[in-house]
Amino acid sequence: MPTGQVIKTYNGFYYVLEDGRELTQNPELLSCRLRGRIKRIKGSVVTGDKVEYELLGDGTGVIEKRLPRKTLLLRPSVANIDQVIITFAVKEPDINSLLLNRFLVLAEWSDIPEIVICFNKTDLMTEATENFVKPYVDAGYKVIFASAHEKKGIEEIKDLLKGKVTAFAGPSGVGKSSLLNAIDSNLSLTTGVISEKIKRGKHTTRAACLLPVTGGGIVVDTPGFSAAELEHLDKNLLAMYFPEFRPHIEKCYYNTCTHSHEPDCGIKNALSEGIISQERYDAYLNILQSILERKKAY
Repeated sequence: MPTGQVIKTYNGFYYVLEDGRELTQNPELLSCRLRGRIKRIKGSVVTGDKVEYELLGDGTGVIEKRLPRKTLLLRPSVANIDQVIITFAVKEPDINSLLLNRFLVLAEWSDIPEIVICFNKTDLMTEATENFVKPYVDAGYKVIFASAHEKKGIEEIKDLLKGKVTAFAGPSGVGKSSLLNAIDSNLSLTTGVISEKIKRGKHTTRAACLLPVTGGGIVVDTPGFSAAELEHLDKNLLAMYFPEFRPHIEKCYYNTCTHSHEPDCGIKNALSEGIISQERYDAYLNILQSILERKKAY
């Protein structure tokens, strides 16, 4: 049975690149539907998945089986990526720190090998923004300062893309498509503007799609998101998804410590000593609370 990779999904169709064909700017893709037994499983096939399919007489195909995944990023849904570049604007729209922290946790939980934070629109950066970034650098994340408008940080991003499949993810209006156009003008992605009324961007990218980059690498432009659901996470493992928390977990007196109200907590001690930032700890408590509330609901 022939195999290939899902390059994009849209309106119930799965566009597959046959194995052996090169991914180009305008590749020849096979339009496929899912076999019924697969279709009944939510999220059974997403962009980036390797699949087996059957060719039909009308020139379309039916996906029969999804092959094993290397990785899966849940939001936006994309499989088999090597890294994610979480992109936020320093202004217009303003940084939503809780959303950034929630998405970092989601990427850690998804076990993506490389997690990079990119702050775009740095031509609008203020001293307050620079102070905001410090906890993420201290946590060990690679942070890139970029400006699609001024072509700042573009070469640094290009170097990161070589030889990898990279998803760009972030809220609408932060300039993901503009950055990708600056990286490779051949992409010609549609860009949008910020709503003056609600200070948020409009969705210019409708579906996740794999795109080859001149100079090497494959990027995934993804639709903007406004939430990252984490209520399915295990509360006992949540602290592990904060890299700077990990060295202090074993210093807790209680094995079942939630690092919220218990005495003699290694993480709270690190917080009081300034080793862990208050903002990151507050984000941890916010996510923990949402997990606990979800558990109560059931």
